[in-house]
Amino acid sequence: MRTIPIEPMDEVALRPFADLLAAPAAGPRQDHASPIENRRAGVSANLALIRSEPFAGLMPLTRLERHPQSSQAFLPLAVDSYLVVVAPDRDGRPDEAAIRAFRVPGQAGINYRAGAWHAHLMTVLAPGTFAMLVHEDGTPEDCVFAAIAPVTLSAG
Repeated sequence: MRTIPIEPMDEVALRPFADLLAAPAAGPRQDHASPIENRRAGVSANLALIRSEPFAGLMPLTRLERHPQSSQAFLPLAVDSYLVVVAPDRDGRPDEAAIRAFRVPGQAGINYRAGAWHAHLMTVLAPGTFAMLVHEDGTPEDCVFAAIAPVTLSAG
């Protein structure tokens, strides 16, 4: 089984898959911090609360997911740190050879781009709570899963 190292957050490396949502550098508000994508007319936004479990109990990873028609934002409400696992697309599937994992501090959110392959949300040390925003209508276009060869994540 392959092991993927958990890297420190790298905003530039993450950019093809998602935007990091951090506190505004100046001023009380940062408008349009990241694009909210919805490629399906008439599909409403779903603001959900998500409880996430630590990654150690969720290994190995055996699948990735993507939301082909919508961005998906996660905003930590009570989280120390969490993991973002991404892979580029290769012929409609995740490129397993290019999977990367990043440790994100709990005061920063993430907004996956529509169609970006990613793993389910996992905290690092303790369970956490997130607000999640995605456009869904209950059809198969909401979320697509792809099985991958099992991988584990390693902090070093």
